[in-house]
Amino acid sequence: MATGDTETGNAVAPALIEVLEPHGLILRGGFALEPADGLGEGTLVMVGNAGGAMWTAFEGQRRDEPNPLDGWTKRTIDRLAQRFGARAIYPFDRPHPPFQRWAKRAEGLAPSPLGLLIHPRFGLWHAYRAALIFPQAPDGFAATQAAVDNPCDACLERPCLSACPVDAFSTNGYDVPACASYLASPSGQRCRNAGCAARTACPAGAEFRYPDDQVRFHMAAFSRSIA
Repeated sequence: MATGDTETGNAVAPALIEVLEPHGLILRGGFALEPADGLGEGTLVMVGNAGGAMWTAFEGQRRDEPNPLDGWTKRTIDRLAQRFGARAIYPFDRPHPPFQRWAKRAEGLAPSPLGLLIHPRFGLWHAYRAALIFPQAPDGFAATQAAVDNPCDACLERPCLSACPVDAFSTNGYDVPACASYLASPSGQRCRNAGCAARTACPAGAEFRYPDDQVRFHMAAFSRSIA
């Protein structure tokens, strides 16, 4: 995406990067919309996070509400979307938008053996928080990205598939009932407090591992979602 003199048109990318940074958020690529997307014309740009920077920003503005991270994300991104003349879409909207499919188109990522999209730099410690739809692509914007290197291709041992205490992950897929039962048991406290053992075992992007508080927050939400 290109540079420019204002916060519209050609200047969307640099100005948006600048205002996202204090919130620990980053641009995650994008693509030109097609008729099959059902979103009209324009360019879809993904916004997300990697590492713990977002958590620090969120904790400083956290509110006592049912879904505090979703609430903070919407308040933050809605303001930015209005400022830049974009329309915001969230993964927690109903019905759920196809964020994983959009992420693959935006950054060329592929799933890890755990099913999570793996990034060549961030490993499994990243996420997508919103999508912004701009009426026109900023000058110089690089649409759909080519596939990037998948760290899993060079990982012969694949520790992620052997680290789960109940063998919930395998080349055959994800055993949701086994994972849910374990997390609900006293033994599951290990994963609830320290994070998914399979995800933590992945060596890619280990330096971007979320802070402990963020790990526990996400694990609590995940446990509720599969219970």
